[in-house]
Amino acid sequence: MRLTPDASGVFPIAPTPFNPDGSIDWASADRLFQFYHDIGSDGVTVLGIMGEAPKLESEESVELVKRCVARMGAKPIIVGVSAPGFAAMRSLARQVMDLGAGGVMIAPPPSLRTDDQITGYYAQAVEAIGSDIPFVIQDYPLTLSVVMTPAVIRKIVMDNPSCVMLKHEDWPGLEKISTLRRFQKEGSLRPISIVTGNGGLFLDFEMERGADGANTGYAFPELLIDVVRLQKAGKRDEAHDIFDAHLPLMRYEQQQGVGLAVRKYTMMKRGILSHDAQRKPGSTLSAAAKAEVDYLLARIAKHDPRAKL
Repeated sequence: MRLTPDASGVFPIAPTPFNPDGSIDWASADRLFQFYHDIGSDGVTVLGIMGEAPKLESEESVELVKRCVARMGAKPIIVGVSAPGFAAMRSLARQVMDLGAGGVMIAPPPSLRTDDQITGYYAQAVEAIGSDIPFVIQDYPLTLSVVMTPAVIRKIVMDNPSCVMLKHEDWPGLEKISTLRRFQKEGSLRPISIVTGNGGLFLDFEMERGADGANTGYAFPELLIDVVRLQKAGKRDEAHDIFDAHLPLMRYEQQQGVGLAVRKYTMMKRGILSHDAQRKPGSTLSAAAKAEVDYLLARIAKHDPRAKL
């Protein structure tokens, strides 16, 4: 299914499962994608920053997408295709779309500084991959160091009809969502899907500001689905209650350098992944850190039985 501007819901960022020797754990990959399908995810994102995409060989990236398509059914799959050069971006984008992906996600290179450089880059990227491929803007200044104002995002969207979604990961960023929705209400911005990242840390209020859902990772993606569903149903207090129960672990997952290790460790304990390994260079958790995660899981389990591991 192709990604469209009215896309909404939860599109979890899939970690890439590895064996302890660094090879891809294909059995866990199949189980992971089936898990995302079965819990009711509206789609999934592969080859993202938290998916360790730069560590994969091109053949591995394509095979991962192929397996994802096979298990997600008609649900749209977003594939990260960011690359240092447009040739590699075009090659991967065309391959994954031929395999059945729903769209691609493009992050700006850290070298961009001015508004004209940013808008010019996206125009060139669309020219490279083709205007027939739906794409997602990844707005992640905390990691990419590229600051996109609401006006810049509006220009990218309006100049490129194939832009269907914004992955919003600015921090603080609630006002940015409100500004973009105001642009849309005023008629200066066409309708576009806005999904949010940052590990879901601000999803409770992002939904209230006008986000359509989440495009991020967390060891309990069911929680993200719960929050989005409850907010859309107008059940504000219920959404905040379940969100608050998970917030300590979500915060722990957001530690720079070890966040992915925390997520993989928890997903291993849940039986979704066979190992918590990362491909080198990667981080590992100390015994003390694992004990802290176990403690947080026990506390969540008092409010959410899915954390009883």
